Amino acid sequence: MTVLVSFSFLTILALLLFSISFGLKFYETQRKKKLVSMLRTVTENGEEQHVDVLIDESQKKDSAESLFQSLGITSRIALLLSESGLDWTMSRLFTTMGVTFVIGGIIGLRLPIATPFIVRFMLIGFCTAFLPYLYVSKKRSTRLTELETQLPDALDFLARSMRAGHAFSISLEMVGEEIHEPLGQEFRALFNEMNLGASLERALAGFSKRVPIPDVRFFSSAVILQRQTGGNLSEILNRLSHIIRERFRLKGQVKASSAHGRLTATILTLLPIATLGGLILTSPGYLDPMLNDPTGRKLVAAGIMAQIIGNFFIRKIIKIKV
Repeated sequence: MTVLVSFSFLTILALLLFSISFGLKFYETQRKKKLVSMLRTVTENGEEQHVDVLIDESQKKDSAESLFQSLGITSRIALLLSESGLDWTMSRLFTTMGVTFVIGGIIGLRLPIATPFIVRFMLIGFCTAFLPYLYVSKKRSTRLTELETQLPDALDFLARSMRAGHAFSISLEMVGEEIHEPLGQEFRALFNEMNLGASLERALAGFSKRVPIPDVRFFSSAVILQRQTGGNLSEILNRLSHIIRERFRLKGQVKASSAHGRLTATILTLLPIATLGGLILTSPGYLDPMLNDPTGRKLVAAGIMAQIIGNFFIRKIIKIKV
């Protein structure tokens, strides 16, 4: 009995010590992440660029990296990843695109289409290689929509906090702590940047760059203008939040009115693709004469181009900016 009690006591003690150790390590990790986030916010939006004099200028970059940088592809992809909110690096994105390219190429080799295997491999591979990029773009669009939806509540909270007598910087900290993600994270980054010594104009410029929506630019302009000319900032923020909500209401009405056009565009785009897939699965040799004939291939290419152009113009017609 004594041995059982001692073993139970040691087991509970070990679990307790393990829990305490895990909790302390988790707290330390979160604290380091917060500190790194604060420092990264300042370094990303800094006006001065760090130059290391110990870098050997003879070490040249490879041609691919130089080409990407000359075309601005690297900066655009980095900005896309930053705005998507995903913890991805460019290396991870390119690796994922390479993996999906190989998987799509293997799937293309198994399709029962009378075309050279290298054509199927490259065509399907290129189509699937852009799936990770489309996923990141979709996450960016979803995140920006959430940011735009949360902004009126954040402005109301900020105005109420300032009317209660809090300073603007303290109100920003309170908004960052109370508002849910992803907008709370951006307000915390704004407060951290100001807390580390950045000027108000520079911090708001970085905030507008990280959250590229018009309402954030309006908010930054209103705060800077009030700082320069004076006025009741809480009243300005209340009016701005009211205008944003009215615009949301108008946007909802426009979206409901254009729902028929968007549904038509989707059906007209997917119907030929679904028909082609059904023919390939049910009658694999049905399209062989068209694909083997030069005129048939030209007709297929013309049909694909007409489909893309038609979808483009339909979306241009139903896309109404509010």
